[in-house]
Amino acid sequence: MLNFLKKNVAKHVLNLVPYASARRLFAASEQDNNAQTPIWLNANEAPKAHDFTLDTSLYNRYPDCQPDAVITAYAEYAGVAKNQVLVSRGADEGIELLIRAFCNPEQDSILICPPTYGMYAISANTCNVEVKNVPLIHRNEDSENTENRDFGSFQLDVPKIVAQDDSVKLVFICAPNNPTGTLPATADIEAIINHYADQALVVIDEAYIEFADATHTAWLDRYSNVVILRTLSKAFALAGLRCGFTLAHPEVITTLLKVIAPYPLSAPVADVAAQALSIAGLARMRAQVSEIIAEQTPLAQSITQLGDIELVGAQYGNFILFRTSHKDALMQYLVDHKVFIRDQSKQIQLANCLRISTGDAAQNARLLALMTQFYNLQETTAL
Repeated sequence: MLNFLKKNVAKHVLNLVPYASARRLFAASEQDNNAQTPIWLNANEAPKAHDFTLDTSLYNRYPDCQPDAVITAYAEYAGVAKNQVLVSRGADEGIELLIRAFCNPEQDSILICPPTYGMYAISANTCNVEVKNVPLIHRNEDSENTENRDFGSFQLDVPKIVAQDDSVKLVFICAPNNPTGTLPATADIEAIINHYADQALVVIDEAYIEFADATHTAWLDRYSNVVILRTLSKAFALAGLRCGFTLAHPEVITTLLKVIAPYPLSAPVADVAAQALSIAGLARMRAQVSEIIAEQTPLAQSITQLGDIELVGAQYGNFILFRTSHKDALMQYLVDHKVFIRDQSKQIQLANCLRISTGDAAQNARLLALMTQFYNLQETTAL
């Protein structure tokens, strides 16, 4: 690093490592026209894009900070009041706004439960806010604390979460959790909300909620310290749009408006978001979610018939997490054939784990064919 930069970069930024997003690892724009079309199954994106129309008549003007058409449509879709909704540049900006608005640098902390979404910690680190980690736990399926068999693995460690000191100002709970695809038990989340009622906001990240149908929006009127994050990136097939929502008590929304940029949503983004939230747009979204779920179930079953693959967690999102001792070789084999999935093995409890985003029928068939070829080669080599 240049000497003058080293002297002037903020101390807490100097040693930060950028978030290794799917596009930083493999750029979607870098395609070899002479090669087979790449299949992108590494970022939990929707497999298909859709067409929209744009009204450019006001593009010479700055857009509204919180476009009414978007706020109204999303409030109606989510079943909340308009003053409980804030729209931002993806849910990632919502995470950062919460940390900036409610955490004092070098004084307060956030709490996360790994393995989970990496941007909670990244955003806290960039704001010089401490990150407390309370890893997810595995329960016996017959435990009295388990609501059903689905709540056995990767669950919240409630005793350790509530035992934290009073520096905690935000508790992030990913539901469904990325990358494990599991749902935290409702009673556990509610116990945490009640414990932190006078101390911290409990932020429930529902980025994949359309695939699980287990929203917690009813709690917004019951608990003033509940915040819910949503996005158009997954079920709505608009990852490239960068449009997310924060749902919270009106006073929390008012506080976030103090730290948000003056024009967080560009006019084209607002135009497309409003169309996506129309009656036709919602119907299209629900149809695509049904298609993805219908594809995901047989895909998960099929890959368990290959080699030493073991499913990890659950499949309440649009992705599948699995473990294999051939993790590196399989990953490279797929990359060599222009199929991109995600390595999750650096996360706690996820050694040798890979994550697949569920594609459409053709994409899933190609993936499965390549994985079958790979494991057949492994068996041949072992003979």
